[in-house]
Parts: sequence; structure tokens; C-alpha cells
Amino acid sequence: QLQLVESGGGLVQPGGSLRLSCAASGFTLDYYTIGWFRQAPGKEHEGVSCISSRAGLTNYADSVKGRFTISRDNDKNTVYLQMNSLKAEDTAVYYCAATSSRLCVLLRRGYDLWGQGTQVTVSS
Repeated sequence: QLQLVESGGGLVQPGGSLRLSCAASGFTLDYYTIGWFRQAPGKEHEGVSCISSRAGLTNYADSVKGRFTISRDNDKNTVYLQMNSLKAEDTAVYYCAATSSRLCVLLRRGYDLWGQGTQVTVSS
């Protein structure tokens, strides 16, 4: 069974850090482009970051550039999203998703396998 499982969410103060994990099972994650998306209450899904299959090219939304870093550990079949300097507006449910496309784009269309999401709350 193909599956993505996110973990690492939680409550953090503004300026703090969290590292989200996206663990894949049933397939080799390196052969897929992986994206991180988020959805805040009452808002549309927003593409946050992605890492392309094999080459590992990365892309970031302007709102997180310089603060978030995406990476992949092929030995652990896991993609990470390191989030630093967190702001209240980063509060959302974060999802990882996979696509067989080699293109790293921050659009929901094309990603056909999704995790269940992990809540990130940034608040003092």
C-alpha cells in the first residue's frame, strides 16, 4: 500500500523552529517529486516547498524563502521540512504529497498521493 505519513507538528512560539517529516511506505521516495502544502482555517491550500525526483531540485514559496528548508534522506525514505523563524501566519495543517512528475511545482494539481496532515500552531 502506497502511503505518506507526516509527523513533527506541534505548538511553537513565534521565532521557534520545527522539523516536519514525511515518511513514505510502499514506494521509493527518491523516484517521486515531493511537495509540502499547508492549509490554514478558511484559506486555500498553499504550496510551501517541493523537491524534485532524483536531481533534488528545490522550490519555495516566497512566504517561506530563507526560513524553510526541504531535504530528502533516501536511506530513511523520508523528506523533511525544517521550519525556522516561525510566524503566527505559518499556523496551518501541513501536508506532504507525491507526484511522478519530475517538475517541482507548488500547485496541488498533479500530486496524486497525499498524507493525512500534521498541525503546526505558532502562538505565544
